[in-house]
Amino acid sequence: MSTPTVLFVCVHNAGRSQMAAGYLRQLAGDRVTVLSAGSAPADSLNPAAVAVMAEEGIDIASEVPRLLSVDSVKASDVVITMGCGDACPVFPGKRYEDWELEDPAGQDLDRVRDIRDDIRRRIEKLLEGLLVP
Repeated sequence: MSTPTVLFVCVHNAGRSQMAAGYLRQLAGDRVTVLSAGSAPADSLNPAAVAVMAEEGIDIASEVPRLLSVDSVKASDVVITMGCGDACPVFPGKRYEDWELEDPAGQDLDRVRDIRDDIRRRIEKLLEGLLVP
């Protein structure tokens, strides 16, 4: 079986999608290829997202927000959107999920931790259906 590719997409690719990608990389290792992008990428990651992920032992500080491309969607088996509306192109044969998650931008650390923990639960559930033991 080939390695599945998962693409996380949010508006700025600076918080939610980066946290999700960080968790999936940590929990799945090399069993999943992980991509993330934004429909309007920020200049840098949200410092609160970086901080709360560091609390979990996951370093996302060196990640860079990237612009969503048609090629990254085409290369993915699963596309998970997080508040980016209709910016993501849709192709037949892809699995699409829309995760309703609050944007961590401008939130205090406690609220960003809640968002992070919600993302972790969703990643764990995603992995249950993505990887066959």
